[in-house]
Amino acid sequence: MAKRKERARVLSQECLAPGIYSMWIETGIAKEAVPGQFISLYSRDGSRLLPRPISLCEIGDGRLRIVYRVAGAGTEEFSSYRAGDPADILGPLGNGFPLEEARGKKVLLVGGGIGVPPMLETGKALSGQDVTFVMGYRDGRMFLKEDFEACGRLCVATEDGSFGTRGNVLDAIRENGLEADVIFACGPAPMLRALKEYGAQKGIPVWISMEERMACGIGACLACVCGSKEVDGHSHVRNKRVCKDGPVFLAEEVEL
Repeated sequence: MAKRKERARVLSQECLAPGIYSMWIETGIAKEAVPGQFISLYSRDGSRLLPRPISLCEIGDGRLRIVYRVAGAGTEEFSSYRAGDPADILGPLGNGFPLEEARGKKVLLVGGGIGVPPMLETGKALSGQDVTFVMGYRDGRMFLKEDFEACGRLCVATEDGSFGTRGNVLDAIRENGLEADVIFACGPAPMLRALKEYGAQKGIPVWISMEERMACGIGACLACVCGSKEVDGHSHVRNKRVCKDGPVFLAEEVEL
């Protein structure tokens, strides 16, 4: 799947929750993108050489939706973009979720924090199947809740107990008696580690999308490596490059 750098155009932007923004971008890259991939968005400030990787929340006809958290100067700049503004992007990057592994099966789509957005397009791609979304938030300020509810069953966990299950996504899975043949997940490492252990105990394959700091986004710099069972053909050590070999991995193949 060919990646390319392109000057895209911002179609719209809105604030979904404190520090969380949703941006629709008009781009030809949308034709080649699949659920679970990401793009790199470049700053207009020449002093910020490295782009910021942002997962794909929705893939439309000639457009992409990204939902991101303001975490520094780069993403603060992105939050100021308005309709009609140019946006330099590189993509589509990485490998998406293996949708063929979920065909005809009972699927749990699990997201936590800023790992919530990519599960929306993944769920849309599995429309018509037995899919349940399990989303974890810090509190009741839940972004994309209505979007998930429009796609299927949604179970929510909040750390403060202000909505849904008090606790984490595994607490929500257990409280709601959810079962699955396969799990797709994206979120912070502790959540993915817990789901990996849960899948091993239950005999359920768990595919995880890892969140790592990235530099080049194309696998050349080795800034985002994670430990793996296999020796990487590029680095010749037991590493996987999250940006190129992932970000989606079978959980048992990587160390968390």
